[in-house]
Amino acid sequence: MSLEVFVLGTSGMQPLPNRFLTSAMVRRKGELLLFDCGEGTQVSLKMLNLHWKRINRIFISHMHADHVTGLPGLLMLSSQVDRTEPLYIYGPEKLRDYIDANRRLLDMYINYEIIFVPVQPGIILETEEYTVEALPLLHTKPCMGYILTEKDRPGEFSVENANALGVPCGPLWGRLQKGEDVTLEDGRTVSPSQVLGPRRKGVRFSYITDTMYLSHIAKHVQGSDLLLCEGMFERALEADAFEKKHMTSTQAAIVARDAGVKKLGLIHYSPRYTDRELHTLKEEACEVFPETVLCKDRYVFNLNNAG
Repeated sequence: MSLEVFVLGTSGMQPLPNRFLTSAMVRRKGELLLFDCGEGTQVSLKMLNLHWKRINRIFISHMHADHVTGLPGLLMLSSQVDRTEPLYIYGPEKLRDYIDANRRLLDMYINYEIIFVPVQPGIILETEEYTVEALPLLHTKPCMGYILTEKDRPGEFSVENANALGVPCGPLWGRLQKGEDVTLEDGRTVSPSQVLGPRRKGVRFSYITDTMYLSHIAKHVQGSDLLLCEGMFERALEADAFEKKHMTSTQAAIVARDAGVKKLGLIHYSPRYTDRELHTLKEEACEVFPETVLCKDRYVFNLNNAG
């Protein structure tokens, strides 16, 4: 099983012809989770042929226009299909007002339930298979980063071991895979450890934007398979980054290095950089953390867990 991350937009502040505003999508099994929804999100979804109507949850980092301006259009688009399941939207309290105002002023026709969840630091979502944690950041408005962590799964089931122990194929195999002991007809007890390999570690994905550099971010995103992180400025503009409460690509790389992540994906670039000039951000980040990717719109990461 794998988790896919689609980078839908990489620009900060201003959309450019080949660079839409910040947004990323996670596809996990049949579920789609959207992180931020900047202008141009719908276009990238269409270009990637992603089934936007299957979006289950939307996580908004903060109330700046370059992270929410794509949301009204997406909500209206979703009403054009027969949707029965609710859409969960997570974000700061003002996001509720933004959604309600758009629905009222634009006379939006919404034929499905929108459930708004105000975000506080800590675990904001827990399912049987994963959690999502909200991490407070430091920006000019209240802002949250998000960390999706899959729970460890049982080890791989050994058909050979099960047959050797005389466990008949059927419900007993399923119970063993769920971690239950089973009793055979001859009275013997077979435990999961006899037929299952080592537990398989889940995937971890972290999404961090917009914020000034904070050393404690690394602790929260520790061991991520992928860290998508803003790298808005080059090293020479660190003072500007500090003033505007953003990070340089070097500072993003420091977070990645200190957190021991597997891969860093840079996003949220200043519009001052042309596509040809963006290489500076990557080169400076790679000096600190070589496993850095300079994300472009519609870049796709495939994250495979240990199983």
